[in-house]
Amino acid sequence: MISPREILETINMISNENLDIRTVTLGISLRDCVHPDIEIASRQVYEKITRIACDLVKTGEEIERDFGIPIINKRIAVTPISIIGESSRGDMAQIALAMDRAAAELGVNFIGGYGALVHKGYTEGDRRLILSIPEVLARTKHVCASVNIATTKAGINMDAVAQMGFIIKQTAELTAESSSIGCAKLVVFANAPEDNPFMAGAFHGIGEPECVINVGVSGPGVVHSALKKLSPEADFSQVAELIKKTAFKITRMGQLVANEASRRLGIPFGVVDLSLAPTPVIGDSVAHILEQMGLEKCGTHGTTAALALLNDAVKKGGIMASSHVGGLSGAFIPVSEDAGMIDAVRCGALSLDKLEAMTCVCSVGLDMIPVPGDTSEHTISAIIADEAAIGVTNNKTTAVRIIPVQGKKAGDPVEFGGLLGGGVVMPVSNYSSSIFAQRGGRIPAPIHSLRN
Repeated sequence: MISPREILETINMISNENLDIRTVTLGISLRDCVHPDIEIASRQVYEKITRIACDLVKTGEEIERDFGIPIINKRIAVTPISIIGESSRGDMAQIALAMDRAAAELGVNFIGGYGALVHKGYTEGDRRLILSIPEVLARTKHVCASVNIATTKAGINMDAVAQMGFIIKQTAELTAESSSIGCAKLVVFANAPEDNPFMAGAFHGIGEPECVINVGVSGPGVVHSALKKLSPEADFSQVAELIKKTAFKITRMGQLVANEASRRLGIPFGVVDLSLAPTPVIGDSVAHILEQMGLEKCGTHGTTAALALLNDAVKKGGIMASSHVGGLSGAFIPVSEDAGMIDAVRCGALSLDKLEAMTCVCSVGLDMIPVPGDTSEHTISAIIADEAAIGVTNNKTTAVRIIPVQGKKAGDPVEFGGLLGGGVVMPVSNYSSSIFAQRGGRIPAPIHSLRN
């Protein structure tokens, strides 16, 4: 039974501490939409998405109204399009345009899955899709793209790493008039999860069912508020225990919404992704949680240890609240989307190198990082390789969502708007990585990948 005190506590979390369901994401398999004619394939993609997701937004709004729980985004994830368009003749971008039309008609925020899995090599369909990404992200509003270039079992595909540096630069140039915003819809992964409900990296994995509901919960403001009530003399065991209990409560709310959405839509429930995804709103910051543990500013010495504690405690609390916690689950550190991170960059406390160290222990990687517009494609590729190495070696998901903002230099302000936030362009190393980035081939899988 839920006590009156717990009900009032949850109401306070929603009203005053920015607790919300960040996304209800409907995953849809498009494997039956394959056709040799790209126009027929595109039409079948559009028809299937609009048929299955026709009630998604309405149902989300009804749950919001009935339960008083904010659901910020309603989204769709589909089978990686390189697979769907593999055997089609013609421009694969046509499928992306069909996806975008479907998303606009349905009223969803984003649709993910315009991507490829090339961690061990390319197919012809993979090559065609990746080459089309810059044009697609420039011509569409709702479509998000992702490319998986590494896994612990396969190692790192350095040919794909080198190409993605070029693709990111080209995307930045084609969307230069809007602060290179196309790059905010493009993620390069190592060990990409198949059930992640968060954009821009969401896609409906090959091992997923015909369709599924995945829910992403976010509550950094709730965790921050809880820690503020803890005595300054409390030790780290007490800090971890409080975060675990708070994460448990947040996850239970997510489980409630997931079950209700599944029941009303008649679609199976997949996972709750408990990720502390921040926003530019004051009081909704992961950086402020770390500072509440005793750091003067996020990025100073001790930040990585504090983030490791936070990430682990969130996962432990979440897993006790639901048997189906998945996706990424933990703590996100998207720089432009976190008010505390933005402040830390502005005052010089947080650098790109420190962020890279933090990604060793958080849920994802270098996320929403604005860098100078003249950053070379080889430098971007080397940054991707570093993150992939962290993911492959530590058997975890890492990702890069980096934005070389055209016309901007280090220290310049930049604004992306909405949940994407803004901030300050971060400097990168002036030393070249061009020979390294162009070597190609595959960095072999680590020895601990041989677990069979």
